[in-house]
Amino acid sequence: MADIIKRNKALSVSPLKASSSLGAALAFLGIRDTIAMLHGAQGCTAYGKIYLIGHFREPVALQTTAMDQVSTIMGSDENVVEGLKTLYDKFQPALVGIPTTGLSETQGADVNGAVATFRKAHPECFKTAVVPVETPDYVGSLEAGFAKAVYEMINRLVPEAKKKGGVPSNRQVNILVNASLTPADIDEIKDMVEAFGLLPIVLPDLSTSLDGHLDEKDFNPLTTGGTCVGDFEILHKASATIVIGASMAPAADLLLERTGVPDHRFDHLMGLEAMDRFILTLHDLTGRPVPKRIERHRQQLQDAMLDTHFNLGMGRAAVAADPDLLKAFSDLLAGMGCELVAAVAPSNTALLKQVFAKEVKIGDLQELEKFAQAGGADLLIGNAHCAASAERLGLPLLRAGFPQYDRMGASSRCWVGYKGSKQTLFDLANLLIETEQGAVEPYRSIYAQVQDREGESHGPDQPHAHFGGWHH
Repeated sequence: MADIIKRNKALSVSPLKASSSLGAALAFLGIRDTIAMLHGAQGCTAYGKIYLIGHFREPVALQTTAMDQVSTIMGSDENVVEGLKTLYDKFQPALVGIPTTGLSETQGADVNGAVATFRKAHPECFKTAVVPVETPDYVGSLEAGFAKAVYEMINRLVPEAKKKGGVPSNRQVNILVNASLTPADIDEIKDMVEAFGLLPIVLPDLSTSLDGHLDEKDFNPLTTGGTCVGDFEILHKASATIVIGASMAPAADLLLERTGVPDHRFDHLMGLEAMDRFILTLHDLTGRPVPKRIERHRQQLQDAMLDTHFNLGMGRAAVAADPDLLKAFSDLLAGMGCELVAAVAPSNTALLKQVFAKEVKIGDLQELEKFAQAGGADLLIGNAHCAASAERLGLPLLRAGFPQYDRMGASSRCWVGYKGSKQTLFDLANLLIETEQGAVEPYRSIYAQVQDREGESHGPDQPHAHFGGWHH
């Protein structure tokens, strides 16, 4: 069990954290015909939008209530009402998500009251669902905001089931996914679930909204893919719910309470042990044999583990990530005999105690550098913010997590499953090979014969002629 070292300084140097407001906005981007309207100043939205566009390389539509000096002091509820009416008149979205920001939370805005006022004043807008979520920047991180948004969507859109317990004979399964999963990860999960004859409903589904596809329109102000809002009303008909990520536990608890559908929870889907448990669960749910191609992928991962253990075994890694992703890499590295000498997370959760490290620091990248240097790390794992730290430390960096604005294809990178785990191991081993981190010096026996320029053999410690002089 890891010791948790809490923050002990008044400021962050090279911050690791992405705000919970941004995480909530990301969750809403996985719902079809949806737009997120951040309740705060224009800069609050613009800053997050830059990171989303840079990471996914896609146009991302976000709106803002544009709080100014007057509304911040006198009250900003009217901004919410006007913003919702404007969005409805222009776009008729299926859902509007309203993440709060540090500014509106500090101001004491009553977003739920503003939504009630909007409903009363504009009954003609009843077709648009509205989901407010409290996500001040100074509490939690991207992972926490994402999980809160999913919780509030379930709270407002999933009705209480008349008959609880699900429908065991149905092929439908609900899948709750956390913030660390890429669109490619979600695609891989859906493929594995469908291989057992099941029909997945993913909440939220970024694999069809931020997967990097061209749309018929040059620009669409609403999400062009994702889970339909109507799907929330049929979640009670599933035979089971699959929950990926410990951060999704509150949302999973609420869904279980509303529908009674039994759930199966996984901290992550990286590495052989986690994936075996996942595939066994799918087998138990359906009674079907494991498809041959999945067995083949498992064998390929086993071979990759054998191939890379010479490089990763006895290695020393430093990881900076949100708790769910940190736990995933911790388990993957531990399974290869690689020691986690530095573990840094932006926020504290109970899951961090299960990380395979002596201690986990709640902090920033300055502290990552300090712990990595003290532990003699061979490589770093973290988002694009870690690039400068890796350069200062002279270590290779595997970019993982959000944001990755200095590389292409972040949304297309698959980390989970047998295939994703295999590629991750190869990437880690290749980084060590390229930079010769942890390379072993070649052993030369004192009895070895060395040939000089004249072709005469002698021991390495014997003097021999070299450019007309004696040289050892």
